[in-house]
Amino acid sequence: MVAIDVPASLESFRRFVIASTCSSYIPRSYIEDEEVFPEREESLGSIYVEAADKVTLKKVRDITFVNARDVLGIIYNSKSGNTALKWRQLRRKGGKVTGEASPNSLVNLSEGGVITPEWVDQYLKKKNLEHSSA
Repeated sequence: MVAIDVPASLESFRRFVIASTCSSYIPRSYIEDEEVFPEREESLGSIYVEAADKVTLKKVRDITFVNARDVLGIIYNSKSGNTALKWRQLRRKGGKVTGEASPNSLVNLSEGGVITPEWVDQYLKKKNLEHSSA
């Protein structure tokens, strides 16, 4: 597992969650709406959006889509249990992502714009240095 502690926009974390869970079947209008977020029940790897104003839109498969305004935080746990991440608001739509991510989640974090390819390169270089000095 990889420790994550990076600044991230709300939209980049939303894109990560979509890429990790429902990109193949999310309605197009929901992808384009920055206020629509996926949620999932705890037994399936919970995804929870904490917001000042939240309305349930539609359930598709195991995902419930919600319209959320003034998002304070998002908790994401993968089905496999290998990834546990939290996005916390620091100011408006800017925040911080912390937690543990699997290698598969790193790809989605990068695709969503939460971490950059450079971040991944730096992490891999650091890991290689730790292994070679051990």
